[in-house]
Amino acid sequence: MRKLRIVFMGTPDFAVHTLKSIVEAGYDVVGVITAPDRPAGRGRKLNESAVKKYAAEQGLNILQPTNLKSEDFLKELKDLNANLQVVVAFRMLPEVVWKMPEFGTFNLHASLLPQYRGAAPINWAVMNGETETGVSTFFIDEKIDTGEMIFQEKVHIDPAENAGSLHDKLMITGAQLVIKTLQAIEEGPVKTISQKEAGDLKSAHKLTKENTRIDWSRPMDDTYNFIRGLSPYPSAWTMLTNGNDEVMMKIYETEKEPSETREETGSIIQEDKNVKISMPGGYLVLKEVQLPGKRKMAVKDLLNGYNFFPNAKVR
Repeated sequence: MRKLRIVFMGTPDFAVHTLKSIVEAGYDVVGVITAPDRPAGRGRKLNESAVKKYAAEQGLNILQPTNLKSEDFLKELKDLNANLQVVVAFRMLPEVVWKMPEFGTFNLHASLLPQYRGAAPINWAVMNGETETGVSTFFIDEKIDTGEMIFQEKVHIDPAENAGSLHDKLMITGAQLVIKTLQAIEEGPVKTISQKEAGDLKSAHKLTKENTRIDWSRPMDDTYNFIRGLSPYPSAWTMLTNGNDEVMMKIYETEKEPSETREETGSIIQEDKNVKISMPGGYLVLKEVQLPGKRKMAVKDLLNGYNFFPNAKVR
């Protein structure tokens, strides 16, 4: 049985659950690498990553390099004398870092690789209307999410699930898969398989202001999936014209109402405490939105002090 000395690399909440599982399983975590503190909020107060907060509570050795190729950082990393590195939701590593430990560096990715390589696999799986996704562990190589596969675990996507709830399911399943991977590496060289490049590979490229805007000309099912795939973060958005105002509206939750539509695509119809948008294949009923200067709220609450004019539209 190999004795593992682990360096863990990660930043957000998704990574914390895995680090916590590694610590609670009794593994020797000799160092934690996470993002530098960043100013946030109106006061520009320095904000620590979720991984740093947990690692500090556990008294773990924390490194926060700004440059992963700097000689000082590389010396600090080498001095930890780790024989394995575990990466969860971090950034791309230079070869000198991922090649350093004796037993390699493996990554947890929130998709069934080779599908959904990239920065936002959870969002894109929901946005594309998938009914299944999962988590994968693989040894890092010089490209992004292409290395030799170790294990995979499938996860069902519920029809009304959003990216937030799927994130939490994958976070738990992913932590369990990392422990399974550590156990396999402890027992000796693991058997890996190459990722198959054949077929229609879907990308999980970075989400931007441009690719999170709603296109109301698309079929209703596509738009419904698009909105839930971006909820609660970073959120789908549209431009709302209401009377003389034109503002950006974020949409977090909708319901489908399939039917024949008479109104022009993008028309807003307010009926008592319901607001719906006309589009190909029917209407999307708005359930939760956010307007500038207001908090995210249920539409029925928004309507207590806000009205949509008869000619209101989104585009």
